[in-house]
Amino acid sequence: MTFRAVLLTQEEKAVTAEVADLDDGQLPEGNVSVEVSYSTLNYKDGMILNGIGRLVRDYPHVPGIDFSGVVSASSDPRYSEGDRVVLTGWRVGEVHWGGYSEKARVNADWLVKLPEGVSELDAMAVGTAGLTSMLAMQALEDHGVGSAPVLVTGAAGGVGSVGIHLLSRAGYEVAASTGRPETSDYLTNLGASQIVARDELSEPPSGPLSSERWGGCIDAVGDTTLAHVLTEMQYGASVAACGLAGGNALDTTVIPFLLRGVNLLGIDSVMCPFEKRESAWARLDELLDREVLSEMTTVVGLEEVPALGSEILAGKVKGRTVVDVRN
Repeated sequence: MTFRAVLLTQEEKAVTAEVADLDDGQLPEGNVSVEVSYSTLNYKDGMILNGIGRLVRDYPHVPGIDFSGVVSASSDPRYSEGDRVVLTGWRVGEVHWGGYSEKARVNADWLVKLPEGVSELDAMAVGTAGLTSMLAMQALEDHGVGSAPVLVTGAAGGVGSVGIHLLSRAGYEVAASTGRPETSDYLTNLGASQIVARDELSEPPSGPLSSERWGGCIDAVGDTTLAHVLTEMQYGASVAACGLAGGNALDTTVIPFLLRGVNLLGIDSVMCPFEKRESAWARLDELLDREVLSEMTTVVGLEEVPALGSEILAGKVKGRTVVDVRN
């Protein structure tokens, strides 16, 4: 049986992406086969599609770091034909063939059954970015959220967009930091009560501490922005750091941690334990406003994926981009 997939090939270090016809015999090993419905386009996917960062070492390769779909065959007793499932993390789309394919074969340990109220489209409108946002929000709540607004950096991106929506739905006052003023109305509609220009946070901090502006933070930027935000946290507040779009350097001091008891929480959705994934998806089912989720989501076909990698790297993609692999 043949199926379509985005196939990456490499020749003399140049990576090419195109939609190709493959057959079942080319799929990697795994004990669960899935008929894929949807995948997403994330920042990491953009890097992979353009051969940046050596995230993929072996070619040919099928990218796509997450997917949702229906189990077509399983030798694992936890999954049966017809089960609706979602996969995020485990380096799918990097070292194991990923979601830009009508068929996938994976390890059963990597899957989570979708809650009854979450459709396959919902699952990828949320995707890795949304799961990361929920894990970050739960981490903030585990450590206590302060009385000041919760800041979300990189607000117009996938993690930021879903994070604003989730925090607002959970009853928190949310401040959204963005370098794209044209997205202000979009962010306000998601639930942000104030918009903070990226320039306010992108300069190196003027000192080890500043005024206490934030009761918590989901940071998807890193580098100077993270260093700046740490100086502005309320006493005992936490920063859930889950992205390095601005770089992985961190020029800070121990003062925010010693004198204000600030917590720096690392959020990694790649190797996240099953129990946390399951809990996060259940909470997502509870909090998501499907109408708002639809408004922040753009659906594209498989044929459009190769060209969109450069768009997301250039910061031209807003919200969530879902790939309908069947079209």
